[in-house]
Amino acid sequence: MNHDTTQPAVRPTRGQTQPSRMEWLVTFGLILLAVIPVLAGMVRVGQLTIGLDTTPVTPENARFVASPLPVILHILGSTVYALLGAFQFAPSFRLRYPRWHRRAGWLLVPAGLVAALSGLWMAHFYPWPAGDGELLYAMRLIVGFMMTLSLIQAVVAVRQRKFAQHGAWMVRAYALGMGAGTQVLTQIIWMVLVGTSGEFARNMVMGSGWLINLLIAEWIISRRLTNPQRRAKATRT
Repeated sequence: MNHDTTQPAVRPTRGQTQPSRMEWLVTFGLILLAVIPVLAGMVRVGQLTIGLDTTPVTPENARFVASPLPVILHILGSTVYALLGAFQFAPSFRLRYPRWHRRAGWLLVPAGLVAALSGLWMAHFYPWPAGDGELLYAMRLIVGFMMTLSLIQAVVAVRQRKFAQHGAWMVRAYALGMGAGTQVLTQIIWMVLVGTSGEFARNMVMGSGWLINLLIAEWIISRRLTNPQRRAKATRT
């Protein structure tokens, strides 16, 4: 089996381990992208735990009140995954704190799996809210399975010391997990440009959030594979 262990160890210089302004901007941008879903999720968790007795039951939250555990697990897993995962996209930070990167990774994978598997449960067992349809249901199942598979592949790759492949699978999994953040933007853009929408349009707007993230993820992966310096960094992390 071919492992990425044939290259000699290279000690990074201080300049290589000092995060650049662009790296911090990317990290900050990812955190900002997650802010609205995370805040909305925390409000939901508060309603379903502390304020369950006083929260009015509406058509929008009835499915959560009837079965709160899956959505609470989904929100908590997604929050850890989105915020902690944002720091994994700064290569210099990973090189400077490799132990932190590894420990954070072993927390990210369970959090991501909790988010993906609870999302699959909700997509299949919760009643569909108004505006959802079979197309969005199918997309949610596909995204949930793809995210789960990506995380498993990432674990297999890192155990085989195939660090470049590990990084690629983690990028894909994170892109899928951040779909809710991008969907906020796509829905805002659609409402500004078009206004109200029917079921099909809503499904397409939601699906475009995942598609945009996946396209960006594949672009990042291709840049890493074609750039010798980035490829060298990937094999050392």
